[in-house]
Amino acid sequence: MKFINKKLRSLLVFPAILLLTGSCADSFLDQPALGSLNEGVVSNEVGIDKLLISAYAALDGQQDADNALGGGGPWQAAPDNWVYGSVAGGVASKGSFGGDQPAIDQIVKFNSNPSNGYYNTKWKAVYEGVKRCNNVLRQLANDETISDSDRKDIAGQARFLRGHYYFELKKMWNMVPWIDENTEDPKQPNTEDIWPNIEDDFKFAYENLPETQSEFGRANKWAAAAYLGKSYLFQHKYTEAKDIFTTVISSGVNSGGTKYDLVPLFKDNFDAATENNAETVFDIQMVANDGTGTIANSNQGGKLNFPYGNSPFRCCGFYQPTQDLVNSYKTDEVTGLPNFDDYNTEPVKSDMGILSPEPFTPYTGPLDPRLDWTVGRRGLPYHDWGYHPGAEWIREQTYGGPYSPKKNIYYQATADQYSDQSSWAPGTAINVHVIRFADVLLMAAEAEAQAGSLDQAMAYVNRVRNRAANPEGFLKDYIDSSNPLAGFDESKDAANYNIAPYTLAQFSTKENALKAIYFERKLELAMEGHRFFDLVRWGIAEETLNAYFEYQGEITTDVRGGRFFSGIHEYYPIPQAQIDLSLDASGQPTLKQNPGYF
Repeated sequence: MKFINKKLRSLLVFPAILLLTGSCADSFLDQPALGSLNEGVVSNEVGIDKLLISAYAALDGQQDADNALGGGGPWQAAPDNWVYGSVAGGVASKGSFGGDQPAIDQIVKFNSNPSNGYYNTKWKAVYEGVKRCNNVLRQLANDETISDSDRKDIAGQARFLRGHYYFELKKMWNMVPWIDENTEDPKQPNTEDIWPNIEDDFKFAYENLPETQSEFGRANKWAAAAYLGKSYLFQHKYTEAKDIFTTVISSGVNSGGTKYDLVPLFKDNFDAATENNAETVFDIQMVANDGTGTIANSNQGGKLNFPYGNSPFRCCGFYQPTQDLVNSYKTDEVTGLPNFDDYNTEPVKSDMGILSPEPFTPYTGPLDPRLDWTVGRRGLPYHDWGYHPGAEWIREQTYGGPYSPKKNIYYQATADQYSDQSSWAPGTAINVHVIRFADVLLMAAEAEAQAGSLDQAMAYVNRVRNRAANPEGFLKDYIDSSNPLAGFDESKDAANYNIAPYTLAQFSTKENALKAIYFERKLELAMEGHRFFDLVRWGIAEETLNAYFEYQGEITTDVRGGRFFSGIHEYYPIPQAQIDLSLDASGQPTLKQNPGYF
């Protein structure tokens, strides 16, 4: 059973309409900082909680079935950052074909400019979340009837959410204006580093939130601690990160009161029927068929990202895993370990250029089993939908490659409950993971390795690898290929799976340990929106992405001509529309553009 808080989700449907008078303007910069609240609605604890739920509602970046909170297509502000984190990070192709959503091609190749509308949509959607958090804190300060414990909880949740929104802004654009509940002039400069403010929000949340919440979707003390640790890690404060991650790993419990742990089966994190489990640190809660007749609460930011053509999903062929990613899952036949130094040599065989009616035999070499829970490839079971047929589910192989996404795909057996067909493309009740426990373990491993604790770093990585090696989680072949729903053959793996933990030989030096940890994050968290931001904070984006462009560009046309330049492309350009809106009384822009963009 999926633990979805019905009350919380029902209140997320139209929070802006219920709580705010007027509609969202084009920019947070052209609105008074105090907003325009209906005081009669929010003048008590119940009303303030509705404001807080409105702040949670902005997590998905969506307003209705057709638009993001920023006013563009919902995929432009998708909360999993599939464009900005995964496609720009080289683990996924944009997919579809070149003429569809061409603005993404510019982002992926790092040749876009500040006028690209995707940036403006994302900026506005995230600052909408900031505004809603500030509304909560402002109204809370004016209410003297709320108990101290409830006041701490409400403020802690609001500041946790605001920390999340500003973390998104920071990793996207680096220098952004800080606007809080006390800001009077909304036209603030972006000349000050906001990391201290983000830290303060997460510290406050950590110190004031309860260990568990009565409603699963709400942030608790340990989610704040994990996010604080992530903030330290991004700033290379490894000692502080190590200490807080140790606390989370040893003491933390999720909002359901369950101690954090890896669930036995990797796949259970990507199935709406089994999520909100011991691995859930903080998720953006999704729900299907909520009675609104839309997919506004069903991750519409990912509505493009399903197999196309003759598939049962209707739309739209985007977000295709890359050959570079697929090759990363190869393992050594003897050691069961990846070859992270030379993984693109002897690539995993694909059906590139082979029509579906033509014969094809899948790759028979040893593989990490997480590959086939992450990537849909021809000749392998695509969840319980049957074998992936290859080209007939792909919009244009020469452009985006032969593969399909899988972590976001609902199961046929439960599609009536966990998919939503209320739009021209599907919605899904599969949550968006902001932080899950495997992520915490790998961040902790990184901090331990940077601090010189290589044994502990290896132990954390091996917890993740040992879960992946659980044979019960291997993808199994269907008993009867002509009737794939008949069941699974528990005696036969669908591919040659071979995975094993690291030994001290691979963790003998800090350099080797970090290579292994970095690669493990790629394998475990692929297609979850982390990769580009990881490469940037590790300082290896230029070498990694330019090598990716060179390799992948020989296979698919989508990334040909891509080039990453250090000192510029670590951050995206400040949207030109926001700079234009920031003019002061003298006609000069308050916002300054990031270096290298014009």
